[in-house]
Amino acid sequence: MEKTKRRFNWKRELRMLPGYVVVLLYVAVMVIMLSWIVGASLSSTKEILTGKVLNFESGFHWENYITAWTTQNVSVFFGNSLLYSVVSCAGVLLIAAPSAYVLSRWHFTGSRLIRVALVIAMSVPAIMIIMPLYTLAVRWGIRGRILLIALYIFMRVPYTAIYMLDFFASLSHDYEEAAAIDGCSAGKAFWIIMLPLVQPAIITVTIFNFLSVWNEFFMALIFTSSKEMTPVGVGLLQIVNSMKYSGNYGGLFAAVIIVFLPTFLLYLVMSRRIISGVTAGGVKG
Repeated sequence: MEKTKRRFNWKRELRMLPGYVVVLLYVAVMVIMLSWIVGASLSSTKEILTGKVLNFESGFHWENYITAWTTQNVSVFFGNSLLYSVVSCAGVLLIAAPSAYVLSRWHFTGSRLIRVALVIAMSVPAIMIIMPLYTLAVRWGIRGRILLIALYIFMRVPYTAIYMLDFFASLSHDYEEAAAIDGCSAGKAFWIIMLPLVQPAIITVTIFNFLSVWNEFFMALIFTSSKEMTPVGVGLLQIVNSMKYSGNYGGLFAAVIIVFLPTFLLYLVMSRRIISGVTAGGVKG
C-alpha cells in the first residue's frame, strides 16, 4: 500500500507553533546544560571555578575520567548498579510475565482482587514502606546485595505485571488452541509461543525497569552499608561530599558523565523500540 504524501497545511502548523517553540526551548536548554557538563568534565578545577569551562585553555583533561573511574571508585559504583539493574530486570520478568499472562487469559476466583492489589501496590510510594522494610531486614538479619536486589524486584513487579496485562489480552486464543492440539502444555505454550509474541512489551518494560533501578537513590541510601555495595546514585553523593577535601571538580563532572552515559545510550539506541512498545498495547488482536 503506497503512502499518501501529506500536504503542508500552514494553518495547522501555525496552531502548533507554540508547541514547537516550547520543545525547541527545552531541547536548547538541555543541549546547553549537557555541553557545559561535558566541557567541565574535560576541564581543570581552576577553569571550572573561573568560568572558563568551554575555553579549554589548558587542553582536554582526559585524566579526569581516569581519576573518577579509579580513585573515586566510580568503577565499583558502576559495576554495582549494573549488577542490580540486570539481575532485578531478569527477576521482575520471571515473576511478572507469567503472572500477567495468567491474569489476562483466565478468570478465576480472586483474579480481580489480585489485579486491584497490584494497582494499589503500584501506587504506594516507596518512602511509606522503607522504615517497616528496614525494621524487618534488621530483625531477620537480611543484608547485602541480595536484600537490595529483592527489594528492587518486588517494587517493580506490580508495575510490570499491570503493564503487560493488555499485551497478553490482545493475543488471539488460536495460538493456545493450536498448541494444545499439538500436545503442548499451558506452561510450555507460554514460554515458547506466547512470551515471544509480546517482545515489544518485554523490551519496553525492561528498559523502564533498568532505568528505574539504575537511577534509584533513596532505597540504596538506606540499605547500602559499605562502598563495596554502593550504586551510582549514592556513589555520586559520596563523591560530592568528598569535594570539600579533594576539590577535584573535573573528576566530579567526569563521574556524572560516566553515570549518565548508559541511560543516554539506552534511550538513543532503543528509542524506536520504546515508542513501539508503548503504542502496541493499545492495538487489540
